[in-house]
Amino acid sequence: MKSVTRQLINEQLPISESSPIKARFYDYARFTYPWHFHAEYEIIYFKEGTGTGFIGNNMESFKAGDFILIGSNLPHYMKNDDAYYADDSCLRTQGTIIQFEHDFMQYSIRHYIQFTKIKKLLDDSQNGIYFPAGCSARAVDLLETIPLTSGIEQILSILHLFKEMTEISTKIIFPPSDQIEQMQGNSRLDKILAYLNQHYTRHMDLNEIACLAAMSPASFCRFFKSKTGKTLRNYLSDMRIGYACKLLALDNMNISQISTECGFDTISHFNKSFKKSTGFTPTEYRKKILTD
Repeated sequence: MKSVTRQLINEQLPISESSPIKARFYDYARFTYPWHFHAEYEIIYFKEGTGTGFIGNNMESFKAGDFILIGSNLPHYMKNDDAYYADDSCLRTQGTIIQFEHDFMQYSIRHYIQFTKIKKLLDDSQNGIYFPAGCSARAVDLLETIPLTSGIEQILSILHLFKEMTEISTKIIFPPSDQIEQMQGNSRLDKILAYLNQHYTRHMDLNEIACLAAMSPASFCRFFKSKTGKTLRNYLSDMRIGYACKLLALDNMNISQISTECGFDTISHFNKSFKKSTGFTPTEYRKKILTD
């Protein structure tokens, strides 16, 4: 497996304690979402399609029937094979995406002996886990029915899926990513990132965040850059761009409204930042997402 680096976007998902699971089918001409991460766990099932999954510092080819479990805050990016990007391509990539909050049933999974194997599964997913096609017909059946369920039935189905995944002997656990190790296991950093996740769409200055960390501004800058690889300004910008991508895909707000909603001071700043991060203007990105 080869190493890969890209600019990260912090994707914000509509998941909460009252709605801890988001499950849906997808049908794309190709994967288009850029290199990103989010606090939630994610399972991607490839019913149809071929390409390469970039998971942390690792990369793995995917084909029809494979699925991947991606841990909390693990950067990832799916890219279809070159044939999918041809102007005359009629190919599609289809499957299921299931996302669930990082604290999903946390107490039970962390403390009840009945959940020991599931706890290990989720711990191992912090580096990513690849499940090859044909490894479990039962898991595939669950992956294809969970988006059709809701409420307690959906939660029970997720638990059955977890159990099935723990029993698959052919799964591949990816090796650790240095980038993620730097971002985990630090309570001070966890506190800062949680605060940024809650308030990133409003104006925040360096003094405010340094005070939260009980550090001087200069010390905080060194600390934050050493842990995340980014300045506070760049980190906030990436979070806002990730949110903007979601709003652009919904297509119910104009560009100016999205710029304001995401916390940018001016629309020109938004346009410049968005293109630098994604390679597209907001208008180009919306057109691409809605026509693919």
